[in-house]
Amino acid sequence: MPFTGVTTMSDNSGGTVTNPYEILGVRRDASDDQIKSAYRRRAKTTHPDSGGAPEAFSRVQKAYELLLDPVRRKLFDDTGYDVELADPVDLQALIVIEKLVNELTLDEREPGSFDPLARMRSDLSEEMRKSRFSKRELERHSARIEHHLERLEKRPSTDILGSMLRARIKAIATAINETEAKIKASERACEMLYDYAYEVDVQEGEEGQIAAGAAPAAVSSKREERPLWVVPAAAQEV
Repeated sequence: MPFTGVTTMSDNSGGTVTNPYEILGVRRDASDDQIKSAYRRRAKTTHPDSGGAPEAFSRVQKAYELLLDPVRRKLFDDTGYDVELADPVDLQALIVIEKLVNELTLDEREPGSFDPLARMRSDLSEEMRKSRFSKRELERHSARIEHHLERLEKRPSTDILGSMLRARIKAIATAINETEAKIKASERACEMLYDYAYEVDVQEGEEGQIAAGAAPAAVSSKREERPLWVVPAAAQEV
């Protein structure tokens, strides 16, 4: 099978991210010289002049540039993501998480006195709920306008009203697509935060619970198999 230049790896939440090390066929501790040699080998087989696909050759080039840039390489090693190679949904999810981090930065409560992850997950759940409601409303508006358009029997040669109604349907369709993208980004952000846990200090009055063998939920180290904040899309539509 010819090399396509598109190699992915699974992350802990089940998603996929493009792996520059696998694209070039090198180890994660490869030196610059090894990366350059691997690039020359891959370029020979993926270059369009050699019968390769332009997309594959572009991937090889981007992987090469990433791994020779020490800053980008370290960022990829630490996070598993790179702007040039990451899936667009993943990038949007990272932007969503960055906004949550900005809000956490401005929260002046003492670390350990509350669970910031619980707040992030709650904010994401609320954002998805609002976005799904907005999408349903937009779909209803679009359907009503389409029905009005269908009932316009007699029209002048210059159909101003029909043109405006069609333009409104098109605008609503764009808004629906944007809302769907927001939902996907929030869902992906939830997946990225799935494996994190946060240690909350035991508050006064909770010591008795722990001594009795019933740890409060905030400090319990055991995570549910599927947290409540990861809600399937079908369930959210109800």
